[in-house]
Order: sequence, then C-alpha cells, then structure tokens
Amino acid sequence: MSNVSSRVSAVVVDFHAEVALVKCVESLRANGVEDIVVVENGDVGSSRQALANSKVTVVEPGINLGYGRGVNRGAATSPAREFLLISNPDVIVHDGAVGALIDYLDTHLEVGIVGPQIVRPDGTVYPSQRVFPNVWLAGLHALLEPLWPTNPATRRYRSSQPDEEVDWISGAFLLIRRRVFEAVGGFDERYFMFAEDMALCWHVHELGHAVASTTSAVVTHIEGLSRSRASREMEIAHHRSALMFEWQTARGFRRLMAPVATLVLGVRLLLVLAQLRRSRDERWSRLGPDS
Repeated sequence: MSNVSSRVSAVVVDFHAEVALVKCVESLRANGVEDIVVVENGDVGSSRQALANSKVTVVEPGINLGYGRGVNRGAATSPAREFLLISNPDVIVHDGAVGALIDYLDTHLEVGIVGPQIVRPDGTVYPSQRVFPNVWLAGLHALLEPLWPTNPATRRYRSSQPDEEVDWISGAFLLIRRRVFEAVGGFDERYFMFAEDMALCWHVHELGHAVASTTSAVVTHIEGLSRSRASREMEIAHHRSALMFEWQTARGFRRLMAPVATLVLGVRLLLVLAQLRRSRDERWSRLGPDS
C-alpha cells in the first residue's frame, strides 16, 4: 500500500454522483491512494457536502468544465506523483486494482496509459478497449448502432482485447504516467465531454507510447448517473466530440471523406434524439394524465 500512496495521485471529476462518489473515494483509499482531488462540475458545494467526512481536496470551479478540462484542473492541483489516476465518480475500484496497474506499467515500459477491465454492476464486461475508427467502420457503427446495437461494425469497434496493446481505452478509469500526461498537454480542452479519452490516446500514440488494457485490474462502473440528468445535451455533446475528432485526425482519403462523416453523424444524432423522445413519451403515457 505504501508503494501506491507514494507513486499515485488521483483525480475524480464529479457531477452529482453523491453516494457513488463517496464509495469511489472509499475504494481508492482501500487501494492505498491517499492523494485524491475531486473536481466539482455540478452545483457549487455538492461534492463537498457528499464528501463531508472524507479527507480529499475539492476543486470548485463554479461551472461545469466538462470531463477533460476538469481532469486538467485536478491534475494541476494534485501532488506530482509518478502516476496520475483518472476516474469517473461512479466507479468502484476492486481490491488490488491500482497496484496491478502500477505493476503493469513497471513491466511494460513502452506503455504510457493502462486501463483495467471494467465491469457493470451485473458483472458483465463493459467494452472499454476500442479501435480508432476508419471511414467505413465509423460510418456503419454510427448508423447501425442506434437501431441494431449488436451489429458487426459496432462489435468490431468495441473489440475486447484485454492484456495487450490497444488503440484507445475508456477514460472512465485509467492510469497514466505523469510525464506522458504532461508531454501531451493533458486532455485536449476543445472536447467538453466524450472522445476526449480517444483524443488523449491518439496523442499518446503520436509521442511513441503504447496504450494497453489488463484484466489483472478490475473496476465496476455504475454508468450513466451523471448522463441521465441531461441525456439530450449529453448526446449532442457526444456527437459533436466525435465529429471534432474526425476532422482533427483525418488524413489523406479519410480527410476527403470527412464531409460524409459529418453527414453520417448528423443522421445518427437525429436517430438517437428521436429514440430519446419516444422513450420520454412512453414514460409519460405510462404515468397517465393524473400523475
């Protein structure tokens, strides 16, 4: 445990996770992480109130910075340990997970970022290892996933490749070498939310470092606590970030196809918003006019 405490500082970005945030901090403590910074993206005082009995540093910007910008502010406040641990507030870290991630980086010197296996509360594995999208894969995934979640393109995009190097990993929970984080300038602050983890991994690859995932470390991600508060706005942010990543990274033929990608993402957003509206209308109809 002392090895963890002297080598890792953690940043958790909160948005009204409340009880889940407390459990997240407790699980980090149980893993030996002592230096924890919580960045409050929700209402002023919400994180501090939830963490009244926890000895953590709370950063209160007074506005919702978004995920990447929130991490950057937290990282600037946290002690400059060898490794920076980044976490969503609705994550429970299993025993020994942080130590296992450190061990992985200690034995894989070419790797700049490593992520754990992420599971849902029901025990199913969340596909946290992804491939960078190409024109056809991204297009088929974007159009088919809202209507056919298990289509082949989506399965390929969300390919599970544990215990080896991957293109990118989920930003819900990861461990990155502090020197690598600083070398890439942290998260790209042009991304408010979504795809900032993909962009971070892209820049890490550009510097010559690898990105990996390992099943020797496991965390549980509750998923969607913050997203459920503003699902429409979240979906718009998701598609805006995906479009930004495409224009930022596309080269050659893919660059010529970027306008097509813009159209495809626009169509997908309309499909997703229509689904959200139908779901909302169905909930209201079940409640009835007198509810």
